[in-house]
Amino acid sequence: MTDPTQDLLPEGLEDRLPQSAAAATRIERAMLGVMGAHGYDRVRPPLIEFERSMSRRMDGVMTRHLFRFVDPASLRTLALRSDMTVQVGRIAATGLAGAPRPLRLCYAGQVARITGSKLEPRRENLQVGAELIGRDTVAAAGEVVELAIAALEAAGATGISVDFTLPDLVDTLADGPFPLDAGARVRVRRELDTKDAGGLVEAGGEAYLPLIHATGDFASAVERLSALDTAGVLESRIAGLRQIADRVAGRARLTLDPSERHGFEYQSWFGFTLYAEGVRGELGRGGTYQIGGSEEPATGFSLYPEELVEAVKADEPLGDRLFLPLGHDRAVADRLRAEGWRTVAALDGNDDAGVLGCTHVLDGDEARAL
Repeated sequence: MTDPTQDLLPEGLEDRLPQSAAAATRIERAMLGVMGAHGYDRVRPPLIEFERSMSRRMDGVMTRHLFRFVDPASLRTLALRSDMTVQVGRIAATGLAGAPRPLRLCYAGQVARITGSKLEPRRENLQVGAELIGRDTVAAAGEVVELAIAALEAAGATGISVDFTLPDLVDTLADGPFPLDAGARVRVRRELDTKDAGGLVEAGGEAYLPLIHATGDFASAVERLSALDTAGVLESRIAGLRQIADRVAGRARLTLDPSERHGFEYQSWFGFTLYAEGVRGELGRGGTYQIGGSEEPATGFSLYPEELVEAVKADEPLGDRLFLPLGHDRAVADRLRAEGWRTVAALDGNDDAGVLGCTHVLDGDEARAL
């Protein structure tokens, strides 16, 4: 008796069938095409690295997601990458250490994590991104946000929205007008994450209550944040947010959640999350940070277009298919393929153009619609 479970895939993994694979390929190419057009050169780091090196550059962030195993050659622990950003940082700090700055790099590839989550059970993802290395200025952040929007537009995303955040906001305020000790900072961040006003007061963060309301549409939320900053410690950050918003005005809906920390564990003064209409969950995030190990400033983003693929795959065209009957002229077939036709050659007299999903058949030296 055949075991019905023998061909099951592990939880969180899936096959991509033709239309889904075509959509994923088109989206990846479109995104990389936009990045290349803006001067970002592609790099291709390996799928596996030494775990110690990767973990050091991750600065302890998300290392629990790494698949680990022993290299039979070196007997050292290897890790399957769960994030390509740290690999790009390693490349910038080693092989491209002498390259002129700012250094613009882009990448695309599969990443895997040891476990998914309740909201996102998928354990393998396509990650596409860009890093502007050597700068974390407002101009760099503006370029990166604009590039991320352009990449999503090229991939076919519509109704794009960008949510800005200030990852170091609590520390900035706690070091200045609203002092907190280390323990209180942890509690205040936790309550701000849940937008729990009562819990925030109990945690000793009553002064931080206005941050809960400084969220929503960017134009109004940034005004509320500015009103909170009576000491002026956020003045340069707020000015930076306004400049970035002006640069991408009209390209996307802009919102602000200044105390949002989820997914921004290693970003510095600026972060952003990307969404699109009809696509479940976030499509990516980015911001300013320092490369682990070299501490070089950088600004970048990572896109995870799997849900965009799911949203569009049903309508993804596979293209016309030209049936080549037995005895067809091979030179003609070569010419038509060079013109962009996809051909399906008959292997025997039983092959049928319609059954094989062909839209045209070769008739002499021309393609005839079925």
